[in-house]
This record gives sequence, structure tokens and C-alpha cells, in this order.
Amino acid sequence: MVGRNGAGKSTLLKVIAGTLQPDGGNISSPSGCKIGFLTQDIHLKKEKTIWQETESTFTEIKELEKGIQDITHQLEVRTDYESDAYLKLIEDLNHNQDRLHLIGGYTYEADMERVLTGLGFTSEDFHRPIAEFSGGWQMRVELAKILLQRNDLLLLDEPTNHLDIESIIWLEEFLKNEPVAVMLVSHDRAFLNRITTRTIEISHGLAYDFPVSYSKYVTLRSEIREKQIQSRKNQDKEIKQTEQLIEKFRYKASKASFAQSLIKKLDKVELIEVDEEDTQAMRIRFPQPPRSGKVAALMEDIYKDYDEKKVLKGLDLEIARGDRVAFVGQNGQGKTTLIKVIMERVAFKGKLTIGHNVKIGYYAQNQSDELDGNKTLLATIEDAANEETRKRSRDMLGSFMFSGEDVEKKVKVLSGGEKARLALCKMLLEPFNLLIMDEPTNHLDMRSKDILKQALQNYEGSLILVSHDRDFLANLTDKVYEFKGGKTKEYLGDIEFFLGQRKLQHMAELEKKQKAKAKPAEKKMSNDTFHQKKQLEKDLKKAQNQYSKIETTIGDLEKQIADWNQKLADPEEFKKLSEKPDFYAPYEALKNKLAHDMKSWESWMERIEALESELSELSES
Repeated sequence: MVGRNGAGKSTLLKVIAGTLQPDGGNISSPSGCKIGFLTQDIHLKKEKTIWQETESTFTEIKELEKGIQDITHQLEVRTDYESDAYLKLIEDLNHNQDRLHLIGGYTYEADMERVLTGLGFTSEDFHRPIAEFSGGWQMRVELAKILLQRNDLLLLDEPTNHLDIESIIWLEEFLKNEPVAVMLVSHDRAFLNRITTRTIEISHGLAYDFPVSYSKYVTLRSEIREKQIQSRKNQDKEIKQTEQLIEKFRYKASKASFAQSLIKKLDKVELIEVDEEDTQAMRIRFPQPPRSGKVAALMEDIYKDYDEKKVLKGLDLEIARGDRVAFVGQNGQGKTTLIKVIMERVAFKGKLTIGHNVKIGYYAQNQSDELDGNKTLLATIEDAANEETRKRSRDMLGSFMFSGEDVEKKVKVLSGGEKARLALCKMLLEPFNLLIMDEPTNHLDMRSKDILKQALQNYEGSLILVSHDRDFLANLTDKVYEFKGGKTKEYLGDIEFFLGQRKLQHMAELEKKQKAKAKPAEKKMSNDTFHQKKQLEKDLKKAQNQYSKIETTIGDLEKQIADWNQKLADPEEFKKLSEKPDFYAPYEALKNKLAHDMKSWESWMERIEALESELSELSES
């Protein structure tokens, strides 16, 4: 769903999800239809760990596991083997096990790890309290829960707002491969084009439905409206000609009946409606920047820690006059921290040099939150303006779609998109030759983003841009710095070049691993290392043989237990078995043997992994 901020997209999602009641009309869905709804307002139990909170979404699996455990215990202690109640327990056990298998009860922990890792969490993060993470990371936990619920319909309101580029690409692949209907609100054009096959535009209280992706919709929408305008012009021309004929003949007795027929025909004409177009848009033009020295900013050996976390580790970076650079990388890798270093808003170690006559304009990630909510829009601009620009405060607000009585509104009543526009307006009050923008597209709709991008393309100063919006970044910068492990890596090109290079790197790494696996590199080893390697290989082969043997035994045991379950579920077969004394003992022995062998199997598996790890480290050394 697309449309201007405030058009009603989120409202419609809430109505579909059932969290908001419509004033009229009906919403129908199949019985048992499960809907997952990601909103911008989340309520997590922050004392829980990431893993615990994510695991809490599997309520049915947990109930089934508890039910299976209770039934198994009853079967072990009860002796009324012939009773209907006992048979019912076996029947319930089989039903619960089948249901558990059907809903992924045996793989959900692996699914949790896959989704959490895909959304940017590390295995070390899994067991940290949610309270230690920012709101953006907490939103990722909520998204992970919704993705793991096996819903029939996903309603996603701005799902990419707090994701980095890698996580967005992962989410695209996840949604494309999952058998689930997805309805989403997003201002990320690249994300929409890769995910959606249908576009619904919400405008002036109406919905326009197009069975195409976003970019095709933009073209199709324009073509349809042009046809409507042309058809309406032709119709207006025909109506005017008819009216002229009526006026010409209505007072002539010989032509009166002809005039009456034209009047009736005109009354039956259905006027062609032209879809109303919302043409309101921002007007942005950054002031001509003053000339600065050759170097805009120079950072040498920069270190920054947050308690135990080392964010920047001896980073060196130079921004020259005229550079247009993008900072990319996973959240938490130091992009915003380095910007705060340049702005000297945080303490750090190392040397920072701001160039001669450099005037910095800074749009912070939470820029709209820094506005004074009790001030009016007009007062906000007037207080920040100098004597010359203060006179144009109303005109400037008008350029950002605030006109008339709107300028007297308090800032606190504005939406997120409106606050973002007001914050951008403040940036135009004076000229800057180094513009630093941290996630400027958050809360902006498609048209506003396009206008801001055009203004930045025309901006003649130096530019540092932090963004995860690939479409916005495209053709906007000539350098990309990837932040990883406290350092940066430079790519001489725009975001498309960077993504292409990263893809090639990933393919090269994969090919390198495959070659290494197929043909280990030959290295000269000392006698001690050689004998140690041979012993490890011998131990590994022995462990693998034991692992294979016990795996075969487990397969046989599971087959025997399955045969027993089938017999116990058959009333006639059960009656024959129960006539023998201690008939249940072999079944219990099989289950005990399986439990014992499963533990051994896990031990051998851990042993193999440990030996393989030792061998790998030895080979690398």
C-alpha cells in the first residue's frame, strides 16, 4: 500500500487486523485465518532475553510439548493397559506428536536461530536482555516473532525502518520464499519492487488497485490518468456541441422534437471522472555553500568504546572538499558514532581535524525528536533563523507544505513525517558546505524522498549520508564506506557498485571454501604437528564410524517403537499383547534404549565437531 503520510494506510492495516473498528462496511476472512501484524508500537517484556522473548511466540508448541511429557509420564506409571482411558492416552500421544511435527515443533529452535541471525543478531546477543537493545533492535525482535508464527497473512507497517541493507535483503528473500500473503506499507521503493506483485494506492479516502509492482504502477497510474483526462476533454467537447445544437433548435417548431431528444440524451450521459491527484509537494533548494579548504574533515586513529563494546578501533578517514560519501553497514557498527565524533557530541580518542572554513549542517537520526514540542511551527523556524531569513519564515514553511493556520500548530501534534519535514526546513536557514544526514528518509513518503534526493543531487557542497534505502542512495554518492569490526572499507562507486562488489566477494569466499574443502592446501608441517594431525584424523575417523553405527541403531529402534505404537493403537492387537505378563516391558526397554542412544549420538556429534575444529585450526596454523 502506498500513499502520502496521513492518507490512511496504517489505519486500513489496523482495521484489517481488528485492532481498530471501521465506522461502516464489512471485513471477511476464512475461519481460522491467522494474521500477523507488525506495528510501529511494540510491547516487549524487556526483562527477558532475546531468545526467551522470541520463543514466547510458540505457545502451541510449548503446550504440545508439555502435553506429550504429561502423557508419557502417565503411560510409564499406569498399569491399566486394557482400559479405554489408557488407549485414549496413546491416541492423544500420537495426535500430539503428529501435530507437533506438522507445526514445526522439532525444528523451531533452528528456525529461531535462522531468523534472528538474518535480522542481524549474533549468537552472543540471543541471551542478552532486551532492555540492553535500542528501540530499533527491539522492533527486530517483534518482527522475528511475527515471521516465525506461520501466519496466513502478514500485515507489515514500515518493516524496513530499523533494518540495515543486509537485513533488508535477507527479509526480501524470506518473504519471497514463504507461502504467506503479505500486505505492507513501505516507502522503500527497492524493497517494494522486489517483494510485491500488486499495488494499492490510498488517496483522498479512496483505494486504487493495480495488479503490478510499484514501479510499473507509477507508469500505469500516469497512463490511466492521462487517458481519463483526454477522454474527459473529448466528452466535454461533445457535451458542448450538443448543448449548442439544443440551443439552436429548441425554439424552432420543426426541430423541437429533435432538441428534446438531444436533451434526454444529454441527461443520460455519465460524466467521466478523472482520479483526483495529490500534487502537493515540498520545495527544497539548499543554499549555495561557501567555499572551504581542500580537506573537509580528517579523522586519525579514532577509538570509541561504549563500556565493554569497542565500536571504533583506530579508524582513519578523510573527507575531501566535494566528496559525496555513503556510510553503510549493519546497525551498531559505528556509522552514527563516527558522525557524532565529527560533530564532537561524544568523547573519543584520536585526532579530529575540521577543515578551513567548514560549516557543518547536521540532520540527526532522531532530529525530529530534538524539536521543542511546545513551540509552534512558526516559532521553531523564527527562533532558529537569522535576521535575514526570519522574514521568510512563513514562505519557507509553505515550501514544506505548512501553510495558513498550520504554522500556528504546536510541534507535539505533528506526525512523524511532518516533524521530519519541519526538521529539514530548519536545515535550509543557513548555508553549509559539509552536509551530514543520518537516516534522513525515515518517516518521509515516496514523493518527499524523491524531492529530497533531487535537492541533494543539486547540492554543491560535501555530503556524508547514512541510509539503508538503496533506491535513495542510488546515483547520489561517489564513494561508499562499509563499517565493520570498528574499521571502514572504501568502495569507489555508488550503492549499486558496492552491492555488486559485495556479491562478488561473497561468491569468491564461497568458492574459496569449496576449493579448500575439495583440496586442502599443502603446508609444510613440523614432525610434532604432522603426528598430531594424523592422530586427530584417526580419532575423527573412529568418531565418525561410531556416529554412523549409532545412527543406524537409532533408526532401527525408532522403527521398532513405531511398530509397537501401531500395535498398541489397535484394540485387537492390544488385547492379545496384554494377555502376556509384563507385555509392556519390551516397549519400555526400547524407549529407554532410544533415549540412551540419542544421548550417545549427541555426544559423538559434539566430539566430531570438536575434532574437526581442532584439525581446521591446526591446518590454518
